[in-house]
Amino acid sequence: QVQLVESGGGLVQAGGSLRLSCAASGAIFSINSMAWYRQTPGKQRELVASITDGRSTNYADSGKGRFTISRDNGKSTLYLQMNTLKPEDTAVYYCSVRRMNSGRVENYWGQGTQVTVSS
Repeated sequence: QVQLVESGGGLVQAGGSLRLSCAASGAIFSINSMAWYRQTPGKQRELVASITDGRSTNYADSGKGRFTISRDNGKSTLYLQMNTLKPEDTAVYYCSVRRMNSGRVENYWGQGTQVTVSS
């Protein structure tokens, strides 16, 4: 089992910055990828950025050049630095990790943190 707790969301004006954090605990040694997703009412949850065990990163087009995903060496904390925020970035942001457990892929999710960007 892996437990995830996000923090760092809030209200910011357009053009501002926020840094989201996700504290992971439990069986973090078996995590092989970590990611941030976001969701707005009535829409499907979408990938924002991901980072693999080897620290390869992937970004959705919407965040390229503005968002940076990173994690600490122990995989206990995941970050998302968001710069030049836009009103369309308003969403609930979720931390997610994937791990292998006895040959099975398991996905875990945090409870989400609200990001609101005012124009």
